Amino acid sequence: MTKLIILSLFSLISFGVISQIFNNHSDVSVNQCVGAVNIFNNGEFTLQFTGEKGKNNIKAYPSLEKVSLENQIWVSFIAPVAGTINFKADNESGYVQMVIFKQLENSICEEIERGVSEIERLSLSKEFSSISLSENVSESSMYPIKIGVGEKISILFTTEEKSVAKMLFNWDFQPEIILKTESKALDKRTDDFAPTFSVVVRDAVTNHPLIANISIEDAKSLNGLYYASDLFLNVERRFEMKIKCDVEGYFFKDSIIKTNSFEDQEIVFHLNPISRGQSIKIEDIDFKPGSSEITTSSEPKLRRLKDFLLLNSDITIEIQGHVFEVGNNSFAGQKVSEARAKRIRKHLIDHGVDKDRLKAKGYGNSKPVFAEPKFSYEEQANRRVEILVL
Repeated sequence: MTKLIILSLFSLISFGVISQIFNNHSDVSVNQCVGAVNIFNNGEFTLQFTGEKGKNNIKAYPSLEKVSLENQIWVSFIAPVAGTINFKADNESGYVQMVIFKQLENSICEEIERGVSEIERLSLSKEFSSISLSENVSESSMYPIKIGVGEKISILFTTEEKSVAKMLFNWDFQPEIILKTESKALDKRTDDFAPTFSVVVRDAVTNHPLIANISIEDAKSLNGLYYASDLFLNVERRFEMKIKCDVEGYFFKDSIIKTNSFEDQEIVFHLNPISRGQSIKIEDIDFKPGSSEITTSSEPKLRRLKDFLLLNSDITIEIQGHVFEVGNNSFAGQKVSEARAKRIRKHLIDHGVDKDRLKAKGYGNSKPVFAEPKFSYEEQANRRVEILVL
């Protein structure tokens, strides 16, 4: 379970680090380094091998020639503060090999391909179905890894060829400095006279505070990764910023916000807990007009959805396509909504999500958010993609 703590150093991290967390390599699967699943929170996750061979990213390392590359999963992590990495990976069927690489400068995947990234931990044995980093050292358990603020690691797991086994992944990052407090607020304001920009994260069902990983991008001095339920910042000019919220056990949520430099502004994120029967709108997935072709601008959100599904591989979902159309549901509108849902399903399958976990269904305009839309934003709300947890 995620620890309810405020980390005093979870404040500002350089934009270079944040941009790496949310890199947009959505054209590759989790069986390649650039398609790695990004870990944000402590907790137990279920990863699933794809059963497909990925690119040989490690051919520049002669010492890794015994690593099987027929079936891979890549995982990445950027440390928001200095700390220690512990984890345990249990493959439900078959062996698991592991290599942990550490980034030297800017691009860990390029460094791995050149053979210059440091190898932090290595397990080549095919005798163990469980591997861990722990103080309890054994043949299948190695010492935890110390990592500094902003440093990045990539972990390669491999198993038997064509296996689609699930792997229980228990991740535990322990910061060096932890300040326990009952307050969930993080106040980063430096000017008593400048307007306050606040980000508030709440449970959509109970309205209780949620301590979230809050990432801010495209905001220059405000860019960073914060850990709080209530975040307070100063805004001194108008601009658009990207805000991304992640809480263990909840659907992620992202927004693009226009700031106001003349008055206080509060942005509230209501996150929905993951539960069967829960339907969630996935914003910013767009298609070219009248077609099922996904726009390039949708790639970051599709990558977020892919990572979410790969970290929660016990979840089965129905991808639901909806269109905006005046009048009754037409044959053409129904077909377009079905094609769009199927296109997203195929995209997720191509990027490592098990096809048996994904269903696709089109609803045409039979389930509008606004029955009689009067404004363009209401029409856009009807033109949407949702996922339903089955």
